[in-house]
Amino acid sequence: MNALPYMLPEIILLIAAAVLFVLGTSVKPSIKRLTPVIAVFALIGAFFASIVVDAGTGVVKDSVLVTNFSLYIKAISCAVATLFVLLAWPTSKAGDGNDSINFSTETGEYFALLLLAVAGMCVTASANSLPTLFLGIELASIPTYIMVTMSRPHLVAQEAGVKYFFLGAASAAIMLMGMSFLFGVTGEMQLTTIAASIGHHSGLASGGLASTGLASPLLLLAVVLIVVSFLFKLAAAPLHFYAGDVYQGAATPVTAAISFIPKVTGTVALLKILYVAGGGVWAFDPKLAQLIWIIAILTMTVGNILGLLQYNVKRVLAYSSIAHSGYILVGISTAMLVTSPEYRTQALAGVAFYLLAYGVMNTAAFGVLMLLPSKIRATATTAETYDDIAGAGRKHPLLGLAMAVSCFSLIGMPATIGFFGKLYIVKPAIQSGQPILIWLAVATMINATISAAYYLKIVAAMWSRTSADENVEQQAEPAPQSLPVLAAVTLSVVGILAIGIILPLTGGLFAETKRVVQLLLG
Repeated sequence: MNALPYMLPEIILLIAAAVLFVLGTSVKPSIKRLTPVIAVFALIGAFFASIVVDAGTGVVKDSVLVTNFSLYIKAISCAVATLFVLLAWPTSKAGDGNDSINFSTETGEYFALLLLAVAGMCVTASANSLPTLFLGIELASIPTYIMVTMSRPHLVAQEAGVKYFFLGAASAAIMLMGMSFLFGVTGEMQLTTIAASIGHHSGLASGGLASTGLASPLLLLAVVLIVVSFLFKLAAAPLHFYAGDVYQGAATPVTAAISFIPKVTGTVALLKILYVAGGGVWAFDPKLAQLIWIIAILTMTVGNILGLLQYNVKRVLAYSSIAHSGYILVGISTAMLVTSPEYRTQALAGVAFYLLAYGVMNTAAFGVLMLLPSKIRATATTAETYDDIAGAGRKHPLLGLAMAVSCFSLIGMPATIGFFGKLYIVKPAIQSGQPILIWLAVATMINATISAAYYLKIVAAMWSRTSADENVEQQAEPAPQSLPVLAAVTLSVVGILAIGIILPLTGGLFAETKRVVQLLLG
């Protein structure tokens, strides 16, 4: 079957990125202001190209496997990335940036890199071979290293970009080593073929991987190395150490993008490799399943505890992102350990839904920071610290309300998309009745409670009367006005509340999410 119509999102994004690189050679302000318009239309086109087709049981073409799950990932990637374009929309007369980000002469290049990163997410979602999977992951990753460095003319941005690049390169090297071992052991490149080979040689007919383990120590080593490299993309503990510096150093629109793009890419790639390691039927080596279970708890706990100790709000959101990676790993761990196919479907659907929820609610928080001024202009132009946001909710009630909605959703409070994100993650673990999964669900709820401390601290700072330093308070400037950023925040808040209120009445969105993950079950 011809897979070209199903790969249309990638084609649209790559063509648009090429056009933007060409337009980037122009220094005319009118051309610079045109580039985000092209990026938005490309993302909208790719979004509709993802939702108007139905891959059925899957469309295979060489190293590509397009399923309804991969089309879902492409759709949410393009939808959330459209918000990132709005956050980075140039509002200066020269078209070289806005109050938070400064492209200098590279406006076209920035939006081209963003589209390349989204295209990488799409390629990862459809990858069915080791080279294609590697290509998709690196296509999603490399542009983000450049985006961090070029985002603003501060040494902290260059330092963050260099750290991110070298650690990302180390992660890629580990991934390639694991893939080379996997190819060496199985002699295959296609993921579905490797899964069948592992299932055949690991005794699935006589009890499965859960009783026999992977066929050889080298095969287990290969899978672990690849999983470790993907955990770096998720900023999962103990590979989380770069997140605080990179999130703080990058301009706020870039921070929003890198909190989402690597997380989705890493999650999708991890699911694909675990499908392979499970022999195509989600029957796992006990050591591998226990490893993911331990990392899930460790990641949640480390992220939330370190989030309590931060003063910079962007660093708080960095450690919050680590904790949310832990929640995602809870769903993946449940899918690996649960025995009921129905609960496995629910767990994987919960992971898929959580990716969308996180992208929407996180964008709202970063957008509000962009709409508030920094009170110490030497380090940043828009809000980044608790002093920057102190009292902002009293001066700008709608922004204070938007930040409160975002934080409440990130906590997982009812009537928000975040509540259902966490519910769908822990519900199958509790329903399974398995002690190891019940303890995992308890750990998740405890960590969600811990996270409330720093999220509510952000809300309290927004609505406080004064900052901690009265002299700093006197230097406050009016909030920047940016219609594109306001649009991004508004759309995000509407999404948080609309899905959070409508979903319990219909259940349609989650039911559709469950449908699209069916092919992950083998």
